[in-house]
Amino acid sequence: MPTQPERQQLADTLTEAYLASVVAESHELIDPPTSSSSDSDHPNSTSSSHSTEDESLPTPSESILAMLGTLYSCRYLVERQPILKSGENLRLLLTEWKHRRPEIFRAHVRITLECFDVLLAALQPDPVFQNQSNAPQMAVDAQLAIALYCFGHYGNAISTTMVALWAGVGYGTIQLITNHVMTAICRAEFQQAALYWPNGEEKEEAKQWVEENSCPAWRDGWAMVDGTLVPLYSRPGFYGNAWYDHKSNYSLNVQIVSTPDLRIIDYSVGLPGSQHDSTALAETRIFKEHQVLLSPDEWIFTDTAYPLHDWCQAPYKK
Repeated sequence: MPTQPERQQLADTLTEAYLASVVAESHELIDPPTSSSSDSDHPNSTSSSHSTEDESLPTPSESILAMLGTLYSCRYLVERQPILKSGENLRLLLTEWKHRRPEIFRAHVRITLECFDVLLAALQPDPVFQNQSNAPQMAVDAQLAIALYCFGHYGNAISTTMVALWAGVGYGTIQLITNHVMTAICRAEFQQAALYWPNGEEKEEAKQWVEENSCPAWRDGWAMVDGTLVPLYSRPGFYGNAWYDHKSNYSLNVQIVSTPDLRIIDYSVGLPGSQHDSTALAETRIFKEHQVLLSPDEWIFTDTAYPLHDWCQAPYKK
């Protein structure tokens, strides 16, 4: 389970105490305690004064609710001290290392300079990188570099604190930047810009490869689909059990449709690792538009995990 911050732990404790107080007070209203005989010996004036004082005091549930309000009205539980940071590493990455030391640039972002520029050009027009504020967003190339740095590393070295100190930005900025990049990548517009369906000539080359490496009867199965699991660093905080896969890891299900030369022509990403490949396939474009994308005599090859259709065949299905 992911570690809860101190603020959330305190809020959960107060919430439980509040609910318990409300239940106890409800029982008192339904079945109020009876007054003892000794109480009846006191003068009416004394009873009246005690009653007035009790009514002026807040109930336990009201006190706890006020504490919850105070907790949520404060952004931080303790006083925050500024942390000295520098953006020199990020500046060096996007200037000096990018153009003069491509091996260092690739070690940080895990892709080549050419691939980075193509990806940047495809993502830059996305509206998520635009805002109506007087304070402009960080440059898109810087946001992409930080996100790729996160994606390309693993473990403690890629914690929010370490990345923020490396890039010279705030802790919350790391999550915001990652959300921006992933929002743009998951849009249908980006998928259409980054991928294109093979033309007739490319299809024929793929069919020729299949025929040469299998048999002429299978040449019309010129594309392949398979799924893979991308392990997550830890159990997600929301619906964590849904991400637990059959390999005893928390993971993400990714479906890849490719040609024999390993060029990706379709994909789906986002479903938890517990989802079966046959379910995840339904999120791909080829599943939704196979009547348009494939000729009546064409199909894609799958393994035995996928259902059989006219356009989706497993060579050795039991």
